[in-house]
Amino acid sequence: MSTLHGPDPRPDTPPLHDPAPRPETAPLDGHEAGVILERVRASVDPELRSALESLPGSLRRVALYHFGWEHADGTPAAGNAGKAIRPALVLTAATALGGDRARAAAVRAAVAVELVHNFTLLHDDVMDRDTTRRHRPTAWTVFGVPDAILAGDALQALALRLLAEDPHPAAGAAAARLADCVVELCEGQHEDTAMEALDPGEVTLDQVLVMAEAKTGALLGCACALGALYAGASGEEVGAMDAFGREAGLAFQLIDDVIGIWGDPSRTGKPAGADLAARKKSLPVVAALTSGTAAASELAALYAAPYDEGDLVRTALAVEEAGGRDWAQVQAADRMARAMGQLARAVPDPEAAGGLLSLAEFVTRRSA
Repeated sequence: MSTLHGPDPRPDTPPLHDPAPRPETAPLDGHEAGVILERVRASVDPELRSALESLPGSLRRVALYHFGWEHADGTPAAGNAGKAIRPALVLTAATALGGDRARAAAVRAAVAVELVHNFTLLHDDVMDRDTTRRHRPTAWTVFGVPDAILAGDALQALALRLLAEDPHPAAGAAAARLADCVVELCEGQHEDTAMEALDPGEVTLDQVLVMAEAKTGALLGCACALGALYAGASGEEVGAMDAFGREAGLAFQLIDDVIGIWGDPSRTGKPAGADLAARKKSLPVVAALTSGTAAASELAALYAAPYDEGDLVRTALAVEEAGGRDWAQVQAADRMARAMGQLARAVPDPEAAGGLLSLAEFVTRRSA
C-alpha cells in the first residue's frame, strides 16, 4: 500500500497527495478512476435527472440547484453534480462480480445511493452551517433552512421508491440494506453533533472512529454491497464488499478531515480551515488532542476559546505539531490495506478487481 502524503499549511508547498500512484497500486489498463467516473455519470445522470424531475416544483428547484443543474433563479446551469464515487462503487462492484449485465441492471441502485448521499449533504450543510459546497452557495443559504431540509427528505424518499419499483430480484434486499444504512448515517450524524457540545478532553479516538465509520464508511460499504447483490453474489461476498467499502470509506474520511484543515479553498470549494473554525472534533484534531504533547495542551486551549480568525494558522500548526496529520495519514494507509484484504476475499482476480482498486486509490489520493 502506498504511503499517503499530507498537505502542508504553508504556501508554495506540494499538493496534498502524489499525483501518480506507485507501481504496486497503479490502476490496471482501462480502470483509471477518471474514465470510470465519467462513464458512471453518463449512465447515472439521465436516471437521476428523471427522478429529480418527478419532484413537485418547489422541491425540484432546490434539488436541481443542489446538484448544479440549475441556477438559483431556475435557469439551466452546467454545474458540478459531484464526483459520483458512490454510484461508481455500485456499478463497478456489480461489474467485478457479475459482468456488464449486472452493471446495467444496477443503475437504479446506483442512483438510489447517490440520492441518499445528497440527502445527507443537504442536511449536513444545514446542521454544520456550511455556506459553500462545490464552489457555490449551499442550498439552505439560497432557499432557506426548511426548503433545504425538505428537499433532502424528498431525495431519500426518491431513493427508496426507485428500489421499490425496480423489478430486479435483488431490489428488496437492496432497499432494506439502504434503509438500514440511512439509520446508521443518522446515528453517526447524531454522534457527530453531540460531540460538538463536549469539551475537547471528553472525546476519545475510539468514539470518533466509530462515528466516522457510521457517517462515511457505512454508505460506501452499502454501495459496494448493493453492487454485489445485483450481481447475484453470495452472502460472504456481499459481506466482504461491504467491509471493503467501509474500510475505504474510513480512509476517505481521514483524508477528508486532513483536507478540511489544510485543503486549498480554490480546489475544495470551501473556506480554508472551516473545520477548525467550527471547532469540529475531526479525526486529526482528536488524535492531536489525545497525544499528550505540549502542542495538544495548546490546541485544547485554542479549542476551548471562541474562534478567532487570527488563530487559524496557529491552530492548524498545533494539530500538526501534536501529530494529528501524521496519525491521519498512517491510519488512512492502514485502512486502505484492510480494504484491499477484504476486496481480495470477494474478487480474488486482480483484473476483475481493477476498477474497485482504482476508485479506492482515487478517494485516498485527492486534494479536494
